[in-house]
Amino acid sequence: MSTAQPTYAPQYTPPTPPSRPLGVAILAVLIGIYGFLEFVVGLLIAVGSAAISSLGGSSTFHILGTSGVVGGAIIAIIGLIILGLAVGLWHLRMWALVLTLLFLIFEMVLNALNGTYISLGFIVALILFIYLLAVHRHFR
Repeated sequence: MSTAQPTYAPQYTPPTPPSRPLGVAILAVLIGIYGFLEFVVGLLIAVGSAAISSLGGSSTFHILGTSGVVGGAIIAIIGLIILGLAVGLWHLRMWALVLTLLFLIFEMVLNALNGTYISLGFIVALILFIYLLAVHRHFR
């Protein structure tokens, strides 16, 4: 009789996904809601402008120097981009973090150029910027 001990293969344990900080989850949901609403508003503007012009009316609504239909489509596309950013933040993607940080920098620079350092927009952007830098290790 053999006294050899049976060998067992090591158990595979899947890697645990990084935990999503609560602040990032809340931020992703709020950005997602905003992106969805902007998409819907863009669609309503485009469809409403098309309906007015098809009835023979003249739409006085202009966005970025374009007619209401094109401007509404631009707003809808921006809404989809913002919605994609929210999904990226939810899944802790590094590209979403970088784009969000760039947007916050842009927002703070605009406030600074307007001379509104002590405004709600500037303070919120600064707090979010510092928070996202603090939790950047969770992103991959």
